[in-house]
Amino acid sequence: MNSKSLKADILLLITAIIWGAAFVAQRVGMDHMGPLTFNAVRFALGATALLPLIKRIDREKKKDGTYLEVDKSSFIKGSLIAGGALFLGATFQQWGLVYTTAGNAGFITGLYVVFVPILGLFFKQKAGLPTWIGAVLAVIGMYLLSVNESFHIEYGDLMVLCCAFFFAAHVVVISLLASKVDPVKFAAGQFAVCSVLSFIGAFAVETVTLSGLWAGIVPILYGGLMSVGVAYTLQVVAQQDAKPAHAAIILSLESVFAALSGWLLLGEMLTTQGLIGCSLMLCGMLLSQIKS
Repeated sequence: MNSKSLKADILLLITAIIWGAAFVAQRVGMDHMGPLTFNAVRFALGATALLPLIKRIDREKKKDGTYLEVDKSSFIKGSLIAGGALFLGATFQQWGLVYTTAGNAGFITGLYVVFVPILGLFFKQKAGLPTWIGAVLAVIGMYLLSVNESFHIEYGDLMVLCCAFFFAAHVVVISLLASKVDPVKFAAGQFAVCSVLSFIGAFAVETVTLSGLWAGIVPILYGGLMSVGVAYTLQVVAQQDAKPAHAAIILSLESVFAALSGWLLLGEMLTTQGLIGCSLMLCGMLLSQIKS
């Protein structure tokens, strides 16, 4: 492993830890405001937090003569596509968290690592036998984790499953575009698009109040500055030197950190059946990344 790959792996691991803990912040935030409102504000914070960094980087590049003008067409198209995928993933996840636990949401969201190689089929990337075995294990695991006594999947878990699909699409989009645009500007662009779309939805279907925003200020700040501003940016930077499937396997540890955070901070507990389900899902996530 070369130094660039090692650096990318470390950045991805930090991202997974931050995202895992963010499930608790997102769960608590739902006590004070609607899902779209929470996402709108946290992604706006994330985009705003990057502006000083962008200015500093541009200033330093202009001094050493390495500054390049942004290809506006690629930047706008990339931001709209990535921001749209991010909006759909984040919205389904946030809605799901209203009806499920942080631990469940973390493991089900982690299924996007199974979807990544499957979506790669549309880009002529072959999926080997381990991918399909991993997918089967993940589905069985989700059944054990999410299906209740009446054999119906919990509504919140189903919403989070939808989010996993769109996050997989987001990982693929990032991998295709990260090397073509400035990573930090690209991150800010997709956050801004996601925030605008979330604000439109929030004012259309939710009641946005200052009292609700203030009551949830702590989870909003963590979700905006750490989960969005720091973690998503680390993802974009790291994926310049990491392959999509390799990045996905490290980011899948987010589910483990989500379960640990839910247990430590919210007192969430898993049943024996749930633990078996989580174990099968994690095995499926890991197995899906093994090359044939």
